[in-house]
Amino acid sequence: MKIGYFLSCEEFGPLELLDQARMAEEAGFESLWISDHYHPWVEEQGHSPFVWSVIGGLSQATSRLPVYTAVTCPTIRIHPAIIAQAAATSAVMLEGRFGLGVGSGEALNEHILGDAWPSADVRLEMLEEAVEVIRLLWEGGTKDFDGRHYAVENARIYTLPDEPPPILVSGFGPKATRLAAEIGDGYMNVAPSAELLDLFRSSGGGDKPAHGAFKVCYGEDEAECARTAYRTWPNEALPGELAQVLPTPTHFEQATQLVTEQMISESMPCGPDPEPHREMIRSFSEAGYDEVYVQQIGPNQRAFFDFYKREILPEFG
Repeated sequence: MKIGYFLSCEEFGPLELLDQARMAEEAGFESLWISDHYHPWVEEQGHSPFVWSVIGGLSQATSRLPVYTAVTCPTIRIHPAIIAQAAATSAVMLEGRFGLGVGSGEALNEHILGDAWPSADVRLEMLEEAVEVIRLLWEGGTKDFDGRHYAVENARIYTLPDEPPPILVSGFGPKATRLAAEIGDGYMNVAPSAELLDLFRSSGGGDKPAHGAFKVCYGEDEAECARTAYRTWPNEALPGELAQVLPTPTHFEQATQLVTEQMISESMPCGPDPEPHREMIRSFSEAGYDEVYVQQIGPNQRAFFDFYKREILPEFG
């Protein structure tokens, strides 16, 4: 089981994210995820730097860790032809250590230009076509494309990596998971769902890599950690499709009035006991995931990395 760190663009500014990446590499984490948002989920998180600028910084701040977007929506806010160029440049700067994680997105980030928010089926259809555009442009040369959702005319990406980066596709339901198996070089999920991973593998995903992720709040005081997690990430416990359809942080704050501190503390490891952290990693391993990414909520970043270096990573390395 490979263990990586999940950089949160919703909670930290760009320089803090670069510092966390350095600490992750020093502590022995093996890879990085980084979120791609225009807005944070709730105001308390307080940040949302442009991920492609941060990735450029990561290429200089780290020397060995692969970096994956988790995830980019290449359909509405940014045209897939531009994502293709950004990802190609990132792969060059990271010297092959870059992977493009994609998904169908959230209204929270994608509605900002006034575009209508499509139905889930249409969003998946757009994602499939967007990946087709991206891969076409990575072939090199001048390309044209005339699809149902996207058009490309006389487009050429001049700066390309030696090998195109892998495209991993997120899937939190059966339709998205089947699409991930069909068009992806790997699979991403934020729950240790063996059922969805089995669906991915049986639908054509085979032995392609599967990534998972979870959140923690490490600190010496378990109760204080639970309060920090609840204050900062109450959206973690929202059910169903709310995370995909609510349009602003204010709407998320209204919805999370239904979330309790106990719901958050039960959804993630909080505090200094290493066993709940180990159990979360084991749950992904037992479900069949190849890599799992851990996101530390709150200010105790250095203490978190020291804790994982000492108590967690040796068992799974």
